[in-house]
Amino acid sequence: MNAIVVRQFGGPEVMALEEVPRLSPGPGGVLVAVKAAGVNPFEAYQRSGNYARKPPLPYTPGADGAGVVEAVGAGVTRFKPGDRVYAFSGAGHSGTYAQQLLAPEASLQHLPANTSFSQGAALGVPYATAHYGLFHRGQARPGESVLVHGASGGVGIGAVQIARAAGLTVFGTASTEAGRKALLEDGAHAVFDHSQPGYFERILAATQGRGLDLILEMLANVNLDQDLKGLSLRGRVIVIGSRGRVEIDPRDTMGRDADIRGFVLFNAGADELRSIHSALYAGLENGTLRPRVATELPLAQAPRAHVDVQSTKVGKIVLIP
Repeated sequence: MNAIVVRQFGGPEVMALEEVPRLSPGPGGVLVAVKAAGVNPFEAYQRSGNYARKPPLPYTPGADGAGVVEAVGAGVTRFKPGDRVYAFSGAGHSGTYAQQLLAPEASLQHLPANTSFSQGAALGVPYATAHYGLFHRGQARPGESVLVHGASGGVGIGAVQIARAAGLTVFGTASTEAGRKALLEDGAHAVFDHSQPGYFERILAATQGRGLDLILEMLANVNLDQDLKGLSLRGRVIVIGSRGRVEIDPRDTMGRDADIRGFVLFNAGADELRSIHSALYAGLENGTLRPRVATELPLAQAPRAHVDVQSTKVGKIVLIP
């Protein structure tokens, strides 16, 4: 079968399409014919060698994907050949930038018939991150307000859809007209251009002066100091992304009993992941979750995908094996 293989850390060019041996499942394993593989920014950092978790070389990249079960190993009970599934990262996961994926049962979820394989490949990291940030770390409740700060990427779009379906008042920011249009279509109650002066004051005015109960922050090194000044009583900032250091005034947390909470999805336990992906399946099935696909590229164009994923895209970049 064909797979992308990384034999040394470096630029996008270190990814090569190679013919590798076909896979077969052992006990507890599931073999999936990959129909679409999602591309995530962290995979580009990982490939470069500048990521906290470095896989042993050589390796096949890719946490997210979707396809059809080809075979199952002994002890597998949730899946059978012919099932449509989507994959998310976990121990024993062979990488989705390939024609075949070998994954443990716990790293797969059923894919509803109303969801395309490319949409399924957009779920694992972005939508699970959004759900984990909103409910497991953010403890979001119906009736609260949430700002998704930098919302036009995969995580942001997922967060807007999930939060709207859960009964929150949803504000989103994006610097492009296409991004703001997408956020409104996906359920945001109001959108703002974070590249324009005074946008944050306009967001706070939209809360009628109450402040924001929850902020999902994609660029904390730029926005955290400002975020803390816009929280309601017992408001929470959930740090999803940051690219450097930031200076804040801790007094901005004191009078509001405010929290700054960080996380990485890799810290989620098995029970949490089961809860997250059960909720995502239900949202796909009932149509409240509608993953956006920005671009579909052939598997051989993985290097281009790793360049494109660093730029502003509305939706997910997907590789087609």
